[in-house]
Amino acid sequence: MQQLNCCVLIPTYNNAGTLKKVLDGVLERTTSILVVNDGATDSTSKILTAYPQIAQLRLPVNKGKGNALQIGFAEALRLEYDFAITIDSDGQHFPEDIPVFLDALVNGETKNALYIGARNMSQSDVPGKSSFGNKFSNFWFRFETGISLTDTQCGYRLYPLNEINELKLITPKFEFEIEIIVKAAWNGTLVENVPVRISYDEEERVSHFRTVPDFARISVLNTWFVIVAIFYIKPRDFFRRIKKKGLKKFLTENVLKHGDSPKKKALSIALGVFLGIAPFWGFQTLLVFALSVFLKLNKAIAFTFSNISIPPMIPLIIYLSVRLGILFTGEQITFNLESLTQDFGVLKHLKTYLIGSFALATIAALLFGIIGYLALIIMAKRKIAMNNG
Repeated sequence: MQQLNCCVLIPTYNNAGTLKKVLDGVLERTTSILVVNDGATDSTSKILTAYPQIAQLRLPVNKGKGNALQIGFAEALRLEYDFAITIDSDGQHFPEDIPVFLDALVNGETKNALYIGARNMSQSDVPGKSSFGNKFSNFWFRFETGISLTDTQCGYRLYPLNEINELKLITPKFEFEIEIIVKAAWNGTLVENVPVRISYDEEERVSHFRTVPDFARISVLNTWFVIVAIFYIKPRDFFRRIKKKGLKKFLTENVLKHGDSPKKKALSIALGVFLGIAPFWGFQTLLVFALSVFLKLNKAIAFTFSNISIPPMIPLIIYLSVRLGILFTGEQITFNLESLTQDFGVLKHLKTYLIGSFALATIAALLFGIIGYLALIIMAKRKIAMNNG
């Protein structure tokens, strides 16, 4: 703890029944402890008077765990700590697991890391709502960041304080623990799980998580994060990778030489082309990333080929869509490319255009997918031949 300049941060609110046990357990391992009394109305204050060796903050009014953690992080930085391990005061975490976080930090590839305890959610004493909520949270965290975790809700964590201090964090309650890991991941912090034990003793444990309102707040936050991820974070990261590697190297390493099978790559190409041509105005990027995640396809390839509808290609795509639409609707249209793309000419024949657009998207997706698949198969065989040669 001293070598890493790390403290243990304990936010507490009306957990008088378990607080002493938690404090005594942590004190067996370190005296670098900071307790944030989040406006407790039980005997918490009286219990804390017996621990003058522990740094303490008392908030006059309870405003939520997120608010208490933010205040605790700020105080830990003021006390010149670099890292903070957060542990809940309801007795569900084992202080004996503190070394798990320290070992991960010492042996990890970077000190800019946020480690989250991974609980065994299949334990018989784990409440069903906790297991469901964790799976729900894990799914959206993966969608928003591309990082797969087995536990995103555990409050037993190690935070890099200086990196966390750079984030703009706004939520005050339990959803804060989702906000901070998503924003940390977006900002380049390594977010990983480490195994920890868990105890759900319903006789002594007091949880302040309110199922309906708190789950609703988390859902609203995840909805916002999904929008930000699709329209800003994922395109930002995509173009950053291109800029960092250069277009040619990016296409070679991330597309052509990616570990996905030719079939998966071809399906990704087809998806990108279909969504790029189909009339999902303004939602192509959203659909590309959402469907790529849902269908487990290559997001980079799908996004690349969805850009088939770049501005120079739009007039041609509209023209071909209307031409194909005429075959299905039989509508008599006298037009040229200029009349369709100026003065909203295409809106006069919207039904024909929409039908033709989906038809063109389907045909182009099949064509690009098949050609891509064959090309990838040939390239793979050539690579095998060269390696054997």
